[in-house]
Amino acid sequence: MDDAFTLLRRATDLLSEGARAENGMMVDDVRDYQRHQEWELVLDLLMEIGDEHLVPLRFWSLLADAARQMMLEHSACWCDWRAWELQHGTFRARLSLLSTEEGGRRTAFSGQGQLRPLWDIGNRAPDGGQAVSIARLWVEGVPGLAPGESATVRLAPLSPEQWRHVEPGDVITMHEGRPVVGAAVIIEVAPPSVAEHEGDL
Repeated sequence: MDDAFTLLRRATDLLSEGARAENGMMVDDVRDYQRHQEWELVLDLLMEIGDEHLVPLRFWSLLADAARQMMLEHSACWCDWRAWELQHGTFRARLSLLSTEEGGRRTAFSGQGQLRPLWDIGNRAPDGGQAVSIARLWVEGVPGLAPGESATVRLAPLSPEQWRHVEPGDVITMHEGRPVVGAAVIIEVAPPSVAEHEGDL
């Protein structure tokens, strides 16, 4: 396997020259940091640019492999998550957890995609009863979420096809077992985009 630095260079080559991060950093800036061997900064900038532009699936795979070689597991998990979204679509929501006193969770949870709660997204079982769906949860901007807190989250459904009717403005509920532990308002739904980059796989 190529070393992390080669992987980062290959990922950089997949970007268009005009691609830039939200902070204004561009591909030329990334290459400048590569020349100075600021590899962790290179990885961060590439992830920021990738979040702002439609990139090939391979871009995120290269970054994930490089991050793992650099022992940056959080970054590797994020790159894996973004690769999943390219293939299956993006679901973002504003989640508010019930407090413990309201019947919610007793503890905080990690926001890096490990938690797989159940969600009521309006689907029904054959008998007409409630049917819940599993989706992993990534909390944006903070390491985790505690009872009573709110944050923007990204959802990765176990069966994305069951979520195709979900659209911005929909309210869905989060469950652990049957009790409701939180409610979320969908703020963004984006379809899979990997088909546009099949030649890069």
